[in-house]
Formats: sequence, C-alpha cells, structure tokens
Amino acid sequence: MGIGELDREAHVPEATGVGAAPRTLAEALRAGGDGGIAALLRARPDLLSPVPNDLTQLATRAGTRGSVVRALERLDRFALQAAEALAVAPDPAPYPVLLELLTGDGGEPEIEAALPRAVGVLREQALVWGDDERLRLVRTARELLAPSAQHPSPTGLGPTVAEATAGMSPGRLQEIIAAAGLPATHDPVSAVAALTSLFTDRTRMAALLDTAPPEALTVLDRLVWGPPYGEVTANPTPPVRWLRDRGLLLPVSTRTVVLPREAALHLRGGRAHRTPEPVPPVVGTAREYRPQVVDSAAAGQAYTALATAEELLKSWDQGGPQVLRAGGLAVRDLKRTAAALDTGEQVAAFWLELLYGAGLLASDGEADERYAPTPAYDDWLDLPPAERWVRLVVPWLAATRTSGLVGTLDGKGRALSALGPGLDRAAAPEVRHRVLALQATLPPGSAADRASVLARLRWDRPLRGGTGGPGTDDGGSGTPADLRARIAAWTLDEAELLGVTGRGALASPARALLNLPLAEAAPESAHPGDCEPSVAASRAATLLAPLLPEAVDHVLLQADLTAVAPGPLRRPLAEVLSVLADVESKGGATVYRFTPGSVRRALDAGRSASDLHDFLTAHARTPVPQPLSYLIDDVARKHGHLRVGAASAYVRCDDDAVLGEILADRRSAPLRLRRLAPTVLAAQADPSALLDGLRAMGYAPAAESAEGDVLITRADAYRTPPRTPPAPVPDGPPAPDATLLTAAVRAIRAGDRAATVVRKEPATPLAAGELPRTSAAETLATVQAAAMTGSAVWIGYVNAEGAASQRVIAPVRVEGGFVTGYDHTADEVRTYPLHRITGVAELADDETV
Repeated sequence: MGIGELDREAHVPEATGVGAAPRTLAEALRAGGDGGIAALLRARPDLLSPVPNDLTQLATRAGTRGSVVRALERLDRFALQAAEALAVAPDPAPYPVLLELLTGDGGEPEIEAALPRAVGVLREQALVWGDDERLRLVRTARELLAPSAQHPSPTGLGPTVAEATAGMSPGRLQEIIAAAGLPATHDPVSAVAALTSLFTDRTRMAALLDTAPPEALTVLDRLVWGPPYGEVTANPTPPVRWLRDRGLLLPVSTRTVVLPREAALHLRGGRAHRTPEPVPPVVGTAREYRPQVVDSAAAGQAYTALATAEELLKSWDQGGPQVLRAGGLAVRDLKRTAAALDTGEQVAAFWLELLYGAGLLASDGEADERYAPTPAYDDWLDLPPAERWVRLVVPWLAATRTSGLVGTLDGKGRALSALGPGLDRAAAPEVRHRVLALQATLPPGSAADRASVLARLRWDRPLRGGTGGPGTDDGGSGTPADLRARIAAWTLDEAELLGVTGRGALASPARALLNLPLAEAAPESAHPGDCEPSVAASRAATLLAPLLPEAVDHVLLQADLTAVAPGPLRRPLAEVLSVLADVESKGGATVYRFTPGSVRRALDAGRSASDLHDFLTAHARTPVPQPLSYLIDDVARKHGHLRVGAASAYVRCDDDAVLGEILADRRSAPLRLRRLAPTVLAAQADPSALLDGLRAMGYAPAAESAEGDVLITRADAYRTPPRTPPAPVPDGPPAPDATLLTAAVRAIRAGDRAATVVRKEPATPLAAGELPRTSAAETLATVQAAAMTGSAVWIGYVNAEGAASQRVIAPVRVEGGFVTGYDHTADEVRTYPLHRITGVAELADDETV
C-alpha cells in the first residue's frame, strides 16, 4: 500500500507577443485553423452540448474531469502510453524527452515511427497542446495519470526527488547528499537539485550503484517496475539502510519508503513503460475456407435462425409467460423456453432479447401482464426470408441490451432476468461493429483467432476494458471486469448463431450490411463504404437470397402416418400442416406425424374431413396412404358426437350407452358427472376442463353454444398493442454531422472574435467580466453614431430571463427603442431593446472585427 503526496503541476511563464508560444489551451486553439476545432469537436462530441460561446469556454470545457476521462477512455494503448509518459515528464516537455521516455537509451524504430501519430491524436483531442519544443498535457489529464500514493501510475513510477523530499529537514537532506558523495549545499533547494542531478546523470549514477551491496540491488530490482513503495521496519536491514542513506529510497512515512522517479528511470534505461506497444496486435487466422463454403454455412445458419425465431413466437401465439413484477421473464419460464427450443438457457435468452430488440416481442400492458408477439410480427412473416434476416441482424448490431448478462448480479446483488431491466451496456454496439470489422481485415474465408481479436480490442481501448483506469466498467457486478472482452466473446458466438459468420469467418451478406468490402466473388461490390444503411440492408438481402433454400409447396406422405417436408414449406402450407400434424423431427427435411389429437385439432379449427382430404391430395407428391385416410375419417366420425356446454357444464349425446360408458369409467371421477336424462350428463367442472377431461379419456367431444351450435375453437393469434422496439442507450452524445460542425465552428469563431476584441477603456475602469455602464442618453447617442459610421461597439446586455452577457455589434438601424445590427458574438443579425442594454463602449481605433 503506497503513501505519498499528490503530483503537483509546474507552471513555466512564457513571454507574450507576436509569434510567442501559446500560454493556454485556448490560445493554442485560437492559433490553429478551423479544421483543428472541427476535428476536436468530432473526436469529443460532448464538448458541443451546448455549443461553446468562444474558444476560452471550449478550452475550459475540454479540461473538465468528465470530458477528459471520456477522451482518455477512447485512446488506443500507445496514445495512452504517450500521455502517461508526458504525465511523468517535466512540464512542458520537449518532443525528444518524450521520445526518450518511450524508447529508452537504445531507441526503437517502431516507437519513433509511431510516436508522431500518437502525439497527433493527443493534440487533436486537446489532451496535449503546444509545439514540439513545449508539449503540455492538460492539467486534468496530468492529475489522472501522474503517479501518487492514492492513484499509482500505470508506468509504475513514483514521485520525483523534489516531491518525495518535500517537508524533509535540511539536516537530513545534507546527510543524504553527503552519503551520496556530493558536496554540502547552503539550502534545501540546492540540495534537492544536486541529488536530482546525480540521479539523472547516467555516468555518476552508474558509479554510485557500482558501490552498492548486491542485496541492495536486489531490493531495487523489486521496486524498479512498480509499485515503487515498500514497507520497512523500525530497524531496517543493512542493504535498505544503505539505499535510504543515499536517497535511493526516500521515506514517505515511518514505515514506508519510495524509489524516486529519477532513480527508477536510470535503472530502467530511461524507459517509462516496461513494454511499449506502438503497433497494434495482428489479428490472426484460426482456419481458412473457400468464401463459397463460408457463405453457404452462414446461409444455412441464417435459415435456422429464422426458423428458431418463428418457432419461439409461434409457441407464444396465444400469449406467453407472465411478466415479473420487477420486469422480465421468470427463471422457470426461461428454462421452459430453452427446453422448447432444445438449447441452453443463455442461448434462449439471446433469442428472446433478439426478438424483443427487433420489435417482434413485447409485453401486452394488461393488468395480468404477459409477453406476446406484436403486430409487427405478422408483417415480418410476410417478408421474404432474406429481408426477415436483415430485420433481425440490423437491430442486433445497434442493440445495447446484452443477453450475456442474464443470470449475473447487478450492483445490488439482484439477478438480471431476460427481457428485464438492467441489461443495457452502452459499449455493446461499438464492440460488435469493431469485432466484425476486425474479422473483415482478414482475407475472405478466413476465420479470426479469438485470442488475437480480444488482444486487439484491448489495445484499441485499454481503459474501457476494465483494467482499473478511469474508464473501468464493472458490468453491473460491483467488481472490475473486462466487459468489452466479454461482449466481444458473446458477439462471436451470436454472429455464428445468426449466420453473420459461417464457420467463424465473415460472410458476404454481413460484409454488405456493414458497408465493408465484399469477397472476390462480388468484385462489383468492392467499395460499398458510402452506402446508406437502407441500401446496405438491401444489398445484404440480395446477396443472401440465392443462398437460402427455396420454399417448396409439397410434402411426401408415408404409410406410417408421417409426412416429410423436403425443404422449407411455403407459408400457407406450413400453417395448415402445423395444425393438422405434430413436428416429430427437424433438420434438412422436417418430419410431421399425424395423430388422432392433431386431426381433432384441425377439426376443432373448423376444417371438415373432406377439406383435409382435399388438402392432402393437393399438396402431396405421393398418394394419400390408406391408414391416413382412415384416421381422418374415424376421428371426423366421432368428432362432435358428444356436446359440451355450460351448466356449470354438461355433456349430451344421442347414444345413451356412450354416456353410460363415461359414467362407468374411473377416469371421469374428477369431473363429478351425474346423469340428468338418458342423453345428458351434468358436470361440476367448467366446459374447458370437461373438454380436456373427455379428450384425455379418448373421446372427441365438440363444444357448443347456448343455442346448441357447434363452436369452432380456432386458435386466433393473440397480439400486443403496437409497440416500438427498445431504444439503444447512447454511449455519450452522437457524433456531429458536417452541417452541425460547420455551424458550430463558425459560431465559436465569431464568439471568440467578439470576446477578444480590443476595447477602449471607459472613464471608470471595469472589473473582469463586468458589463459596461452608461446612461440611456449616452447609450442611444453612441449606437446612433455607430450606425451612421458603420463601426462596431461593445455592449452589455441583459435578456428577459435576467442573464447578462457582453456582445460586439455593428448597428445598422436605431428606431422605436430598438437597435438592429450584426451581432459578431452570435454571427447573425439581431434586434435588441435599448432598455436592456446596460451600457456601451467603443472599440479600439486599430481593431477590426
């Protein structure tokens, strides 16, 4: 556990004047062009809300802690290492000093080649300013990255000699420099300077360490790469005493010592980081396939995804499970869904979240709230298969809801449920796109190595990976976790489930959807990067359509009461067959089995025996087997022979012997039947329970209305009211478009010109930020004179809400108690009431706006 003082920032005064180096970040931005301001606003869109009034306000906002943390989180590893090196360098630091901190004494060509880009990124994001002779890290970034006992630096370095000896007695300082072989000095400042000079002089420092005991060098080896703090006893060992006497270990408390930064850098060979990473890790290839093989495998999985989605929603066609009071799906209902889909609970949660995000599944909002398909599901079913696939993948790419978190605990120790709250992670869309883009860097047909993809993601955003930096994301669990790596792993699995990838390699339809270069098989689509999202979706559907199996309009009937569908069935045929038969097995060909229960289900839905015979004859490529015809006729002959109505319930039948059989059957006891007449039985069960009970006994009763008519129990689909899909949670402000950037830069420049214009000093000097004060008559005379001469003036203005501001305007008309003129601050023509102008002052004679 380290104890120390907060790192303090040095300030070096600079001369002012024409051509002088900028003294502040605002001056650096002012000296740059509009392109630099636009690049800053594009890289850090949080600075645009609201648009800053001038460059001073922009610089102030760019230095706030929240904005700097967000900017640091978006740095790649080497740019972050460059910022960390600047945090331990003198302030300001020349470019050669920064380079030496990253390369060490030996120098490395890769680092020398990569450092200009890293410094350019830091400058573009206003984390570093100044020319190469005076590079400055903004104060807030230095506070976040500089070493301190409370917040160790990622470099592993400790405080400087000056920081570690602050508060040390002058006598103790003289003892240290004497033990180090340095001449005595007259004051503590020169003593600290002498000790610092010794530690930064490679020759003298090497000579000092040559006299150290071997055990002392072992102690230094344990501290050199950090953490630099160590615990000592009241009576330290001779090696530690030797180091402490010569200032190589400096006390920070009675029990803690620290290795000063200058000494550590000497031991490291001048390098701030043990392992600089100037070049991103290469995404490796796990396996290679022909692109056609990848596309075929992905298309097959895309078809399976569509079938799974339809199966899940169809099983909830009459209303799905109830919604928990806290929102979401109960664990038992998730297990039932997983069993119905013949998959694991985590995969079932993915399908549920996918359909929820696509707007095909939602809660109905009723008092007894439950989940059900939405009206959009029916529209989705009418689309061609390729377009249906696109309608699933596009929301998945943009979704912030993360199904992989289902079953984990939130910050309060509560389990996160599928379709429930707490699953949004703003980083998910960026990670998904990045993972797929990295896969697209490989040759077509190449499956990426997972470990190399995760390593590249960690290099791209080291602070957002849960490594303990400013951007640590705990994933809702309360402990630091590499959430981005977990999302990336889930993305690879989910992409395979959806058919975005085939055998681990990115498929051509997914490349088109992401506006990425396509495989060599489609050279005409090699550069779709400028496609609009709708065009990209259309291209993806066009590429996928020929790869999907074509729907068939027939089945093959077999003598064992089964039917084989040799491919995906057309929708009308599939809907009728799903009522008339039960699915027995799935795969390349689906096997349906006809049973008395399935035939009765079709009859209950309003079909007659002749309808069923005609249907099978029309859609079977083989003759209808005799056992199937007999089954339909036998069930139809019995169907409706018994009638069930509401008494609580009753059973009536023209054949009293059948009713006698029912009364004599022990299985009818729970129904509590009694004979009212030779052809009527009464029951104390409700009609639906009576129907189910008689069917379980092997009978085929039909329900009837109060008028005695047979009720057709067609399963009408239950739908929720129209629902909009859940909106993704934004990861900060959206990136500004070109129009907004242009307008924002113009407004900031105009406001800055007005704020920095030179004004004539009034008779009574004003305090900083104070508005000019003149009488009403003097104000009117001054603005009238400015309107006549076409000159600009400086005014103080208070709006209707009482907010005061300073503005530079060029009056063009003064009448009716109002002044109209061009407002240089707002960069537009405005009209101001004269009674709201607190005062007016002229600009300097040589100043032009």
